[in-house]
Amino acid sequence: MTIIESLLELQEVDGRIRELETELKDLPRRKALETARLSGVSADLEAAKASHDYAQGRVKGFEEDAQALKNKIQQLKQTQAGLKSNKEYQQYAVQIDLVSHDLETAENNQIAALDAIPSAEKRIKDVQSVYDAEKSGVDKFCEEIDERIASVKAELDECRGERAGKARAVSDNDPKFLLYYERLRLKRWPVVVPLTVDGVCDGCHLVQPPSVGQLVHANAKNGAKGKPQSIVACTMCGRMLYGEE
Repeated sequence: MTIIESLLELQEVDGRIRELETELKDLPRRKALETARLSGVSADLEAAKASHDYAQGRVKGFEEDAQALKNKIQQLKQTQAGLKSNKEYQQYAVQIDLVSHDLETAENNQIAALDAIPSAEKRIKDVQSVYDAEKSGVDKFCEEIDERIASVKAELDECRGERAGKARAVSDNDPKFLLYYERLRLKRWPVVVPLTVDGVCDGCHLVQPPSVGQLVHANAKNGAKGKPQSIVACTMCGRMLYGEE
């Protein structure tokens, strides 16, 4: 196997590692977006419950007001019953009428508030149904994401182990090729690209001088004969070029 072929095998593994690392970064983001979508439905449910609690609170408040007015009427009537003066009796009668009017208003408000309870309960039921359906889907999606994350991590570990062997094979052949490759792969990808039949770098698509094409051709001949090969780089992007004999 030529040094270029060893580099291409290393590059293939590195390409897969790059894909897996990108996916590993993206998966938690996709999970977070799905969870955030569920949070929106959850907020609707909480709002529906808060509206229901508010309606119940109004009913209870009017009920307490009505009871307090009933107690007040009862106290006024008890006091009225013990009065001897007709004038005082009439004064209490006026007070009782006024409080009775307030009682009627409180009871009417209570009835109106009670009318809002069924719609509030229906709203909770409807939103709860939507939330349950959404949560089921989100839970399943998140479970699949977690499984994929575990799978990607396992494959990534395997690829990194494989990479160590591929890199060692290149280094054992000629260390300077590996050094050049490692330095360039952080800035250019892919690192090792073919020189097209038209003499164009397949990485940056710049036409190369004839001398570069000659070097690539000589490299291919040397590789076919088992002779040492040299690094031929693109004059523009610096990528390592290779070609057919």
